[in-house]
Amino acid sequence: MNVEDDIEKLPDRIADTFIGRTLFITGGSGFLGKVLLEKILRKCPKVKVIYLLLRTKKSKSSHQRIHELFNSPVFDLLKNTHGVEITKKVVVIPGDVMLPNLGISEQDSELLHNTVQIMYHCAATIRFDEPLKSAVLLNTRGTKYALEFASKMTNLELFMYVSTSYCHLNEKVLHEQAYPPPADPHKIIRTMELLDDELVNLISKNVLGTFPNTYAYTKCLAEHLVVEQMKKGFLGTIARPSVVIPIWKEPLPGWTDNINGPTGLLIGAGKGVIRTMYCNNEGYADYLPVDIAVNGILIGTWNYVANKDHQRNIFHLTSSQEWQVSWQEVIDIGRSIITNELPLNGVVWYPGGSMKKNKTLHQICVILFHTIPAYILDFFIFLSGNKPVLRRVQDKINKGFEVFEYYANNQWEFRNEHVHYVRKVLNKRERRDYKVDGEDMDIREYFKNCVMAARIYLLNEPPETIPAAKRHMKIMYCVDLFCKILFFGWLLWIFVGILNRAFNYVFDLDSV
Repeated sequence: MNVEDDIEKLPDRIADTFIGRTLFITGGSGFLGKVLLEKILRKCPKVKVIYLLLRTKKSKSSHQRIHELFNSPVFDLLKNTHGVEITKKVVVIPGDVMLPNLGISEQDSELLHNTVQIMYHCAATIRFDEPLKSAVLLNTRGTKYALEFASKMTNLELFMYVSTSYCHLNEKVLHEQAYPPPADPHKIIRTMELLDDELVNLISKNVLGTFPNTYAYTKCLAEHLVVEQMKKGFLGTIARPSVVIPIWKEPLPGWTDNINGPTGLLIGAGKGVIRTMYCNNEGYADYLPVDIAVNGILIGTWNYVANKDHQRNIFHLTSSQEWQVSWQEVIDIGRSIITNELPLNGVVWYPGGSMKKNKTLHQICVILFHTIPAYILDFFIFLSGNKPVLRRVQDKINKGFEVFEYYANNQWEFRNEHVHYVRKVLNKRERRDYKVDGEDMDIREYFKNCVMAARIYLLNEPPETIPAAKRHMKIMYCVDLFCKILFFGWLLWIFVGILNRAFNYVFDLDSV
């Protein structure tokens, strides 16, 4: 009998926690929500039912959206393992966290209040440039509505709020504890409800204070609402994942449904449109693969519900205490993979550029290598009869830089003693199936999976296009080299011309 057989004989106490239980999830159609839903169904198929709050979106009803949700490739392993029938355990609840009572009908409300035992509140806007009013109404007031709804659940055993470790940015060392909010969230909610959008936009900077964006600010306020209720005996916990990035191990390595975080950087740099970044290349961000975040959420649920550990009710899902990847490593590894192994289609220039520690130099490079080339290429695109796009792309990149630069040039330390404690009480099977460490992390292999998944699922560039992309990359390398030779040749010509004029001037003086 091998080691794996011995491990399989061990109990899966985390999966057992969900047997016969009824769950309610908000934000289940988001990136983390999808992976959470998939993992619960795949590892805990004896869960009784999972109610999923979905709103009507882009003229598609909640019931239409659930069919689209399960068509995502991230659910393929689940359906192959347990059959399509497993998805019937998920029941749609039409509603909207922006509305009182979460926009849920009286009949559905009664059902949920009488049956739900575990509620995960994941719904939020993750746009960092979201207008303040809409961010408050969704992230903060939405959490208030979720808490009010959960407080009426007669069988509630746990309400878990999925926050972010980056919401108390004035604290350079973050502990797994509550922190005071920057303002009274109840007053901020009432203010946003009373003022019109135009006036809110005028006062946004003053309201945010030292907060760099509306996301961090409104998540911080929302945390305080949860803490308020926890102090009154409410059965709640707060999970603080850091920057959630594509899947590491399961169910689909490298998969993501968005271009946030390093995926966007890899795509932008890989397409040749990002040539400079204002960043301390020796610094690092705290990144966490989404499957590790989800594993942490499920372990936290087990520890609270099954172990009755109500003291460790705030926990960090972070990575930087164990392994750190500098910005320079991210760029170097990504560039190597994209230029040599998995180039992207339609590269507009050979990937290059660098990170700048000097902001003025960075801004000069933005003009020279981002803005001017975008206008030139858009001009040729226009002449070809197509609609110019690169200037708009650069505008989006510049907006992204505004967010990126704050986090790239600041450093925080996240303490996660609670997670370390819980790890020690897991058995070998649970440590394998609900991995929350990076012991066997191969950064390069992970990045390769991310690039391949981005090609397939985000850019619609199937693997069979890779040979053509490699040929195109070689051409762009030659074009880039030729242009550099011309550019430096031109500089040399100017320099020689200046020297020549200087010598002539000196000789003319000698001849006088």
